[in-house]
Amino acid sequence: MKWQSLLLAFALVASNHNVFAGGENQPQVIIKDFKFVPQEITIKRGQTLNWLNQEKRQYHSVWFEALGEEEPDYIFPDESYEREFKQTGSFPYRCGPHPKMTGTVHVTE
Repeated sequence: MKWQSLLLAFALVASNHNVFAGGENQPQVIIKDFKFVPQEITIKRGQTLNWLNQEKRQYHSVWFEALGEEEPDYIFPDESYEREFKQTGSFPYRCGPHPKMTGTVHVTE
């Protein structure tokens, strides 16, 4: 009986962990060598996308300028930026300090 209770407790903890983690790995874009990798990414509506700056010394931003938004704070090396996408569509973005660095997030149902 004791081991069944322990097994049940473990199952509850494991299932709660999946809920908090979203059930799958969080999608991520790496910023390295003055590029967004991948440059285009497709995610599902409601997911949160993470951008991680893996440059050695350079700061960047993830600016959805076409949406009329102000440029967000810079992301310094080993820092990240997250954004949840609640609507479907294609969302182009760029790096504020480096306008030739561009990317697109495609959001599907």
